[in-house]
Amino acid sequence: MQTKILLLLTILAYSIIVSQSFMYIIALKNVQTSLQANSYIELRKLIDIQFNANFKIPMYAGLLGCGLLLISNMKAPGSLLFITAAIAFVALAADTVLALKGNMPINAMINSWPADQYPANWADYRTRWMDIFQYRQFANITGFISLLAGAVFGSK
Repeated sequence: MQTKILLLLTILAYSIIVSQSFMYIIALKNVQTSLQANSYIELRKLIDIQFNANFKIPMYAGLLGCGLLLISNMKAPGSLLFITAAIAFVALAADTVLALKGNMPINAMINSWPADQYPANWADYRTRWMDIFQYRQFANITGFISLLAGAVFGSK
């Protein structure tokens, strides 16, 4: 029973994380690539304030949940739930590293620009951010699907 509760809580945390990726697929990428510099910089700053304040908790909860699933299923390392939890953990760790080493430094650079004083190549920063985020999307969507597969097909 504790594994099922842990799995439910981990899926909940992971669903909050992966919702960002799905929103970018549905609309946010097209919206942001359509914005001019001033609007994009202002939007990026506002998004970052909210994400910096609110996104850490689901990330930590997702990593912790996946880690605890691995520990609780250690006696059966060949089980589907263990394997899918391992995939989900590695995928979320990759997403975290890409965010910390890729997207967040770009965010910091963009956030340092006044809306009316930005470099001529500002769109290159946006493109680079989107490129890195696509890898993050692949990682966290793969991890989420893996975790769901483990819940549906691997939990008893």
